[in-house]
Amino acid sequence: MAAPRTTVSRRRVFYIPGYDPIHPRRYRELYRKESALQAGISGYGISLSARQGGVRYGWDVKGLIDGVDVDASVDVLVWSDIVRDSMDTSILATYWQLLRTAWVYISTGALGRLMRLRKGPVIAALYPVGMLLIQLLVAVAAAFAVNWTGKHLLVPLMGPWGQAIAVGASVAVAIWLLNWFKAKDGKFFAYYLMHDYAYGASTRGANMPELERRIGEFADAIAEALADDVDEVLVVGHSSGAHLGVSVLADLIRAGRVPPDGPALGFLSLGQVVPMVSFLPDAHRLRADLAYLSVTDALTWIDVTAPGDGCAFALCDPVSVSGVAPEGKRWPLVFSAAFTQSLSPERWKALRWRFFRLHFQYMCAFDMPRDYDYFQITAGPMTLADRYAGRPASKSRIEEPVNKFTSMAA
Repeated sequence: MAAPRTTVSRRRVFYIPGYDPIHPRRYRELYRKESALQAGISGYGISLSARQGGVRYGWDVKGLIDGVDVDASVDVLVWSDIVRDSMDTSILATYWQLLRTAWVYISTGALGRLMRLRKGPVIAALYPVGMLLIQLLVAVAAAFAVNWTGKHLLVPLMGPWGQAIAVGASVAVAIWLLNWFKAKDGKFFAYYLMHDYAYGASTRGANMPELERRIGEFADAIAEALADDVDEVLVVGHSSGAHLGVSVLADLIRAGRVPPDGPALGFLSLGQVVPMVSFLPDAHRLRADLAYLSVTDALTWIDVTAPGDGCAFALCDPVSVSGVAPEGKRWPLVFSAAFTQSLSPERWKALRWRFFRLHFQYMCAFDMPRDYDYFQITAGPMTLADRYAGRPASKSRIEEPVNKFTSMAA
């Protein structure tokens, strides 16, 4: 006999962003714009209002879906300050990060094993390395050109002084070019991505102390919501936020902070890049959390990716590929958002080569929606468990244990 469904009228949503230095208002504006588009396409009602007070940044949502009024309160669990601090480095320090990060992934064998999963996110990881080296070569070439010109024009006229001016001008040009490239990183994304991959590699997969403290704060916020009079507490982790969500929820459940008679607890991981961290030698904590969360009956864990997202490990079961799937594994349920089928050919054509925009498509409108709709999940009348009860996993998912490092004890 099927379990009775819970009709959700009140929901708390906690959104954990990826490695992103910007203000959380971006996520509110994305939700406001895209929810209105999806509501118009799918024929339901949804509206957003600014949060009045509160400790965390967020917004309130009213949904009218399938004839049911739903109130949802969305909180952003912010760690952008940690991200900004990790990005506050000089040009020289960034090139040192490049060498150190490449060494960690290559010397441990993690890079080769990641390539066996999906080439897209590995290429995305190699992109900043290549782009930063190109920028350095351009700066060096420009410096040589200026120096050569100066030597041939100034030395015959000014002797040693001409040589000194040529050398000084070449160094100045190289420094100016490198600073110009850094200033234009909003177009190149080389520094941004380099800092992203370097953050986890700098500790070989272990969490920084400040990140551990923030995970504890996130757990406290969710525990408070689980004691509230709501029907569902939903945690959404996007990109790097997915593996933070794994650790937050594992800590909560281990500590007995999820009441058995409380709200339904759901975890939605979107566009996850878990293997970039779990494949590193010292990611003991993350691997233990993955294994623990995969067998619990305290929540429902749905993992959604898409092969069209070149920045995610699409359809890679994060527990299984990390080599820590235990007996009795239940989670996550892995399936595809199927961009090529849920977006019209015209819309797919417009987005296909916008890689960073596609990485956020999970939280955007689909003009040919299938069974994945972010706004019905966050503001609709069904729990995550009910919505995907009986939903089969994608047949093309990858479950082969590829990770070399499977230790879960520090």
